[in-house]
Amino acid sequence: MRIEQKLQLTKEIAAGLGEAETIYLADFTGLSVEALGELRGRLRESGAQFRVVKNTLTIRALEGLDLPDLTEHLKGPTGLVLAGEDPAGPARIMRDFARENDDRPVVKVGIVDKRTVAADEIRTLADLPSRAVLLGTIAGGLTASVAGIVGSLNAVIRDIAFLVEEVAKRKDEQN
Repeated sequence: MRIEQKLQLTKEIAAGLGEAETIYLADFTGLSVEALGELRGRLRESGAQFRVVKNTLTIRALEGLDLPDLTEHLKGPTGLVLAGEDPAGPARIMRDFARENDDRPVVKVGIVDKRTVAADEIRTLADLPSRAVLLGTIAGGLTASVAGIVGSLNAVIRDIAFLVEEVAKRKDEQN
């Protein structure tokens, strides 16, 4: 690869790393080209991408970015998973794919919200429900709470109306 090509590729990698809110580094040793293509497809469907790039180019691309240093993890065959704001989705895809492929690829480390996360933390993320499910659960809880408050207020108003009616009946009986 010529120097101009390397510079261009480094700029592309830096742009991808800079835009990604979630980055995972994975050792893809032992995976066939066909298997890597399948993994790329699954990640693409979730809005993420998988790139295999020379480690030295990735190190150079990281130099100008406000991201943690990953140099110690960029050894051996390393693929980059670049994703958006939902870190659980790509983690889940990587976990499920590894289960089907003799525990390959192996996630080394990641960056979520510009913070380094270890492989075991990424496995924990993979076990979480999706962002949409979590938001739905929170919204459901809030709706249930509001419905409870409304029900209680309606009961109080009903009781006051009943009391006013009873007082009016007693006054009519006394007159």
